Amino acid sequence: MSGGVGEGDARRRLALVVARLDEAYGRPVLAPRLPPVDELVYTVLSQNTADVNTDRTFAALKARYPDWAAVRDAPVGELAATIAHGGLAQTKAPRLKRILAALSEGGGEPDLSRLATMDDQAALAWLTSLPGVGPKTAACVLLFSLGRPVMPVDTHVHRVAGRLGLIPAGMGAGPAHAQLTDLAGPDPRQVYAAHVGMVRHGRRVCRARRPHCPRCVLRDLCPSGG
Repeated sequence: MSGGVGEGDARRRLALVVARLDEAYGRPVLAPRLPPVDELVYTVLSQNTADVNTDRTFAALKARYPDWAAVRDAPVGELAATIAHGGLAQTKAPRLKRILAALSEGGGEPDLSRLATMDDQAALAWLTSLPGVGPKTAACVLLFSLGRPVMPVDTHVHRVAGRLGLIPAGMGAGPAHAQLTDLAGPDPRQVYAAHVGMVRHGRRVCRARRPHCPRCVLRDLCPSGG
């Protein structure tokens, strides 16, 4: 790790951060959220969308189509209309069709069972080879659905980790996935707690504009604290 902070020190600091966030917000419990293909679709729908809209859009998709093969084979305009409430439907609809087609060997039902035979790095590499699937989407599938110790880095996690000095200044979200996964791992429950805690903290206190530093439980650990 650059900037004069040793890797061991960064791991200890992140563990302390997670303990503080657990105390402030409650310890999140890792449990499978959705089956892997469902999680992948849900995460694509969630891009640049509020959680409540993602839930409604995913429910609309499941209500209209009997399975993921039907979504894959649906006319793109019809699919876009079905998911329109979540925003960016004209981008997400063809992306979903391409992803589901890539998961369909021989035209069968889209499937992600192959991930069971892969280690975390191989699974990440394979998922990010799918059309339109980046490291955050891949990490969401691996952590939320399969309980793998892989850290999804959204805008909140990236901002909080950067302000705390857990990642170097200027590090993009892509490289931050690997670094924060390494610092938080190898226990998936700890990785999940780190992710959820930083998301909660980023939404409630460590906001992009006008962060509430005076009431931050991490202020004494934060080189950016005002």
